[in-house]
Amino acid sequence: MRAHIKVQNLKCGGCEKTIITKLSPHNNISDVLVDIETSIVSFEVKNQDDVILAKEKLRFLGYPTVDDQNTVISKVKSIVSCATGKITS
Repeated sequence: MRAHIKVQNLKCGGCEKTIITKLSPHNNISDVLVDIETSIVSFEVKNQDDVILAKEKLRFLGYPTVDDQNTVISKVKSIVSCATGKITS
């Protein structure tokens, strides 16, 4: 099934690269796409537990869902994640 998650703090290609790089290695998450314009991360999963795992990973990276609180720590994490994505490009 295809899941779509709207996230916060998504700004650029660095963010996109980090999200794809960090979600793709998980066994049950594949075909990760990031739409910077709409802040939507989409991917294929086998079940709902994998969607929860993806949300937790995104929150850890600094990209909480729009339903989650966007704390200062989340914003700082997203800046670091973004920079990491740019450096590894």
